[in-house]
Amino acid sequence: MSYVKRTIEEVIAKASDFFPVVLLTGPRQTGKTTVLRNCGIGHRTYVTLDTLDNRDLARGDPALFLQRFPPPLLIDEIQYAPELLPYIKALADERQENGLVWLTGSQQFRLMKNVSESLAGRVGILRIQGFSQAEKFGRSGVPFLPIGQWIERAAENAAALPLKEAYKMIWKGSFPRLCQASDEYWQMFYDAYVQTYIERDIKDLAAISSELSFLKFVKLAASRTGQLLNYADMAADAEISPPTAKAWLSLLQTSGVIYLLPPYAASAAKRMAKTPKLYFMDTGLACYLTGWKTPEVLEAGNMNGAMLETYVVSEILKSYWHNGAAESLFFYRDSDKREIDLLIEENGTLYPVEIKKKSNPGREDTANFKILEKFKRPTGPGAVVCLSATHLPITPAATSIPLGYL
Repeated sequence: MSYVKRTIEEVIAKASDFFPVVLLTGPRQTGKTTVLRNCGIGHRTYVTLDTLDNRDLARGDPALFLQRFPPPLLIDEIQYAPELLPYIKALADERQENGLVWLTGSQQFRLMKNVSESLAGRVGILRIQGFSQAEKFGRSGVPFLPIGQWIERAAENAAALPLKEAYKMIWKGSFPRLCQASDEYWQMFYDAYVQTYIERDIKDLAAISSELSFLKFVKLAASRTGQLLNYADMAADAEISPPTAKAWLSLLQTSGVIYLLPPYAASAAKRMAKTPKLYFMDTGLACYLTGWKTPEVLEAGNMNGAMLETYVVSEILKSYWHNGAAESLFFYRDSDKREIDLLIEENGTLYPVEIKKKSNPGREDTANFKILEKFKRPTGPGAVVCLSATHLPITPAATSIPLGYL
């Protein structure tokens, strides 16, 4: 397979110039090791803790491990040997150099607790997912914001994504290995991915009494992508308790499989009290879990709108994460069931975004944007991300943005 340049490469270089340690987190098969090895070719020792001998040494004698593998060093799957972290801290404090150790990790919640305790102030933490749409087309993405400067820049480098091509992109997903393979391997890849995820990561993260029950729950979660999260309904459908449903969703979230989009409210306390929306980070995985076997069946099926919305949200998230930027994304829904798919908060300004499976959005698609006036906050330009061929004004304050611009 040929190497595809990743947007996050520049962020890794900057973080390595500033921190003694850099940690790249993300789900399995998203290219963590590949991108770091590409950035550090020729001068950085590579060692993986997937290998039992290396893992045993790292756990049993961390000091000897770091003598055997001196910096500059890349350690793969650091979550398997958290015993190394205090020794890496001591090494960073002793050497007083940046870029000493690069780490990858797939299991975020246990890993993050250990890292925050052991390497506070010494580690730059970055997040990666599968290929962004921009990366697939050889472009460098920047954080999405529906302002004129972003739109004009995107228009210069945009890919044409008419209906059939768009749904093929959604169906195939973003895992690098699959993106560079023939469509005939789609089923085989996701069969193996799901089995590996459940057998390795989930067993490591929690005591799951029944793998079949957990897989059923994951499929139920995929069928609800783009919807408000309802723990009680999911628990009832999966025949598990609500606390178990909440714990299992936490596993999916912290291992990077799903993202919970918070609701927008005037205060942080009110946001915490309201229900988030659930999104799968990889639409190919969501299609596999919900049984959409071809792009054509997906496009004609009853989840076509939810999958399009999921794809757009995940692409916007990647545009932030792969640039090392923190996202501030929300959705809006009130007691009258008026909704705005996405709100981006940037420097105190709100930017509303709708996502529509249409090529000619109209004023009616931006009607709810005026609701934001009640918050008495600055409001920036809005957008409707859709299947149009080019960007066009819908109102003086809103523009249609083609999916291919992302």
